[in-house]
Amino acid sequence: MLIIGFVLSLSAHSERDMTDLQLDTIEKKYNKFARQRVIDWQALIRENHNLPEQEKLNRVNAFFNANVQFIDDQALWDKKDYWATPIETLSIGGGDCEDYAIAKYFTLKQLGVDENKLRLTYVKAVELNQAHMVLTYFENKRAVPLVLDNLIIEIKYATQRTDLIPVYSFNGSGLWLTKPKQNQRVSDAARLSLWQNLLLRIQNGH
Repeated sequence: MLIIGFVLSLSAHSERDMTDLQLDTIEKKYNKFARQRVIDWQALIRENHNLPEQEKLNRVNAFFNANVQFIDDQALWDKKDYWATPIETLSIGGGDCEDYAIAKYFTLKQLGVDENKLRLTYVKAVELNQAHMVLTYFENKRAVPLVLDNLIIEIKYATQRTDLIPVYSFNGSGLWLTKPKQNQRVSDAARLSLWQNLLLRIQNGH
């Protein structure tokens, strides 16, 4: 019920822009640049519904990579791990790899991309030797996914990203372990406490 209620709330929210009062609150808490980033984000959603999906991917990926500076959670939130909402990420103008992927995921959903085509995917970044999150897009169930990443500008197929080793992926409907040549659905994504907390904050307009 949490996920269903959230999807309905998000769909309703996407049909209207934030009020001037909400934007004033963001500007007062952060600055005028924060306000403008949120306005630009809403324009991105409002003006690009009719584009082919590939172009939606390109524009959303480019928008967040250009407007968000990488800052780790400890420095930004004084927490080891925190998943920010798109509005939080844009208001601050910063976030870590999870925040980039999450913002792209929810923005593409608002642009009408089917959630079943999108997964938040944990990988090992080989060159960095650390855990990393990207957004993956599957044109169909058997397709090689495209990878939307904050480490590089270009969207590439997963087979071209030999620097990334997939571990598991999830969206609002499930959690999958990645195995050679197959993905095995293992659990409901709602079990992830960070995910639940994120959905609640988005529902509350944060």
